[in-house]
Amino acid sequence: MSITTRRTVLRSTVLAAATALAAAISTLPAQALDAQWCKDVHIRFFVGGAEGDAFGTIVYNGAKQAEADLGPKVDYIFSQWDVEKMVQQLREAVAVKPGGIAMMGHPGDASIMPLAEQAHKDGIRMMYQNVPVPKVTAAFGGGYVGAQQEQQGRALGAEAFKLAGLKAGDKAIMIGPFENENRGARERGTVAALKEAGVEVIQLSSPPSGEWASDPNLAIPVITAALLNNPDVKAVGYPGGQMLGNVPTYMQAAGRKAGDIFNFGFDTSPQIVEGFKGGWVQLTADQQPFLQGYLPILSLCQQVVLGLAPINVDTGAGFVTPENYEIVAELAKQALR
Repeated sequence: MSITTRRTVLRSTVLAAATALAAAISTLPAQALDAQWCKDVHIRFFVGGAEGDAFGTIVYNGAKQAEADLGPKVDYIFSQWDVEKMVQQLREAVAVKPGGIAMMGHPGDASIMPLAEQAHKDGIRMMYQNVPVPKVTAAFGGGYVGAQQEQQGRALGAEAFKLAGLKAGDKAIMIGPFENENRGARERGTVAALKEAGVEVIQLSSPPSGEWASDPNLAIPVITAALLNNPDVKAVGYPGGQMLGNVPTYMQAAGRKAGDIFNFGFDTSPQIVEGFKGGWVQLTADQQPFLQGYLPILSLCQQVVLGLAPINVDTGAGFVTPENYEIVAELAKQALR
């Protein structure tokens, strides 16, 4: 075969392939190409906290934006961060048999596993946000949108050690749901990073039913007592944006001034922005909760309508400090960041 003949055959092959691809695209379901292409899909979405919760509101805003963009029918479930309530609500959600469920992973693998199995049998697509449940997704599928808990916790501990100027022998307090296998991995990671650097860490366990996240003022007596009993504490870590945003109240209740203690934790919110502005908060790890609302709904729509695989995204974006908080301040005030 001559070179000219081979080139002609190659061009003909490419043309045929392009024609076949164009034909295949033209046969895609019309709703996949239209606005509101997910309008026939019913989704139950777990927001996590109560209505108006600082962190949950950003998650909710992300989910509402996805609903507006894509068109599914979404039922929003509020749980006050109560893991037992989440399990019961998930049981009810599976019984309804929606097209998809976006579930907070706080109850953990063991509690979610049987309900995920039932959802799998019923053909319900699953996504998880905020707290990973790797055993569940390995057994019955589903994707995850959120920070990797232990990894983010360790990174925060190392950053706090550096920015606070801590040294071996210094004392810190870390608050968290340490007994929760999945959710507590983040705070356990922070404790581990600090201890490995030689810091003495006092651990304060937060209630498993989520009261401190729902109402941060309930933690005032415990935190105040810990600070009064340990006047040499140089840093305090908080398990979520609700409590981190309440730092001025904790410090003032314990008779401390802004800057006396290095306060650090997770998330952003209007309250945390004010904490940075007033010198009360020195460090937070941003996990982009807006994405934890938007992407699970996008993924469920893609799974149900287009048959695509679940999305897996690590939203642990980095750190916010007094030097850079103004970059996210306006979006945080709008409950988008």
